[in-house]
Formats: sequence, structure tokens, C-alpha cells
Amino acid sequence: MSQYRNPLHRAHHYGAAGSGVEHWWSQRVSAIVLIPLVIWLVWAFSILAGSDYSTASNWLAKPWNAGMAILFIAAAFYHGRLGLQVVVEDYVHHRPTALALQLLILISALAAGLTAILAILMVAFGV
Repeated sequence: MSQYRNPLHRAHHYGAAGSGVEHWWSQRVSAIVLIPLVIWLVWAFSILAGSDYSTASNWLAKPWNAGMAILFIAAAFYHGRLGLQVVVEDYVHHRPTALALQLLILISALAAGLTAILAILMVAFGV
């Protein structure tokens, strides 16, 4: 009797079952958020080209520029972490190594992102 059953019946309840959709959307939304932020960054670099430190720090001390820089850092590190997570999931098949790499990616992204944001705030507030 089982020979007449549809092969889909055996495959039912296997696979991702939609668990990757949130990650996929997060990656796409962060990429879309990065588009205007990268345009702003290129514009900022073109304005600050050839400037000295005091001019650049005065420019970054403005709330709009500091806010945009912090948004760029947060979005870039979040998007980068998502991308590296996919690479590890796709290419590292040894489970303990994959978990260690995922943890290393998360800690590195958080540490580097927070360090960069702290540096922006220190320059913005003149510390």
C-alpha cells in the first residue's frame, strides 16, 4: 500500500519549515538600510577629504553627523554578522566548530561595533 503514496508524504515535516525567513528578511532590510548610509558616508568622506583632525572632529561633533555615523556602524556590523553567520552555517559542518565560530563572530561584532560607537561618541563630545 505504501508504494502508492506520494513521496511528499515521507518528506513532510522535514527541512527548514520557514525558520530561515526571519534571518533572510533581516539581511535584506539591513542591506536596504545601508544604501542611504553608504551614500551619506561617501558624501561625508568627500567633504572631509584633505581636512585636519580638528575640522573632522568638529564636523563629527554635530548631532546629525554623529547619529548617522553610529547608525552606519550599527547597521554595518549587524549586516556583516548576518553574512558571516550564513557562511559558517553553509560551509562548517562540524557542529562544535560551527558553534564556536558563531560565538566568536557575535562577540567580535559586538566588541568592534561598541568600540567604534564609543569612539564616535568620544569624538563627538570632545572627551
